[in-house]
Amino acid sequence: MDQQFWQDKWASNQIAFHNAEAHPLLVRNFRALGLRREAHIFVPLCGKSKDLNWLAQQGYRVTGAELSNLAVNRFFQELGEQPTVSCGSLQRYEGGGFVLFQGSIFDLTPDLLGPVDAVYDRAALVALPAGLRDEYASHLTSLTRAQRQLLICYEYNQACAEGPPFSVPEDEVKRLYQTTFAIELLENQRVEGGLKGRCPATEPVWLLR
Repeated sequence: MDQQFWQDKWASNQIAFHNAEAHPLLVRNFRALGLRREAHIFVPLCGKSKDLNWLAQQGYRVTGAELSNLAVNRFFQELGEQPTVSCGSLQRYEGGGFVLFQGSIFDLTPDLLGPVDAVYDRAALVALPAGLRDEYASHLTSLTRAQRQLLICYEYNQACAEGPPFSVPEDEVKRLYQTTFAIELLENQRVEGGLKGRCPATEPVWLLR
């Protein structure tokens, strides 16, 4: 799997992974992060998720990173905003109170991102095959200076279906993050109808701090 895989998904509008509203697990569990109003939240591999809008409506400042320029442009189109775009190693879109960096998240630096107070990862870790997860977790921790994180994963029998989204079980979360964070399971919700309509699955919600 490479970057072209995701570009093709957006180009063909194969984006069933996007919800029409904020994810219920986000709504139920975000307060566990204990953030002040106007805290700065970073959302990796954000797409055009409605979770961004929900976070902003709660009074948080929101910055995202997304590979696809189609996803970024659609986000601002649906928002009814004409963003200001500046170029560098990544394109930076700003409008409507949001900042989205378009390009590879591995090209995003702490200086470009600036200080953040927390990370919300619902679509990033589960989108990555096993061979990229160590690099991603290390980069994200460095990028955000090990700020607290709300992480939503999937757990299912990987033999039942090809990812993405991939199954990221508890032992994998701990292997990636336990040297830096205390890890707490907040909730583990069964996926109604199964993943992709055929694989029994759950969505665990992890608090990393």
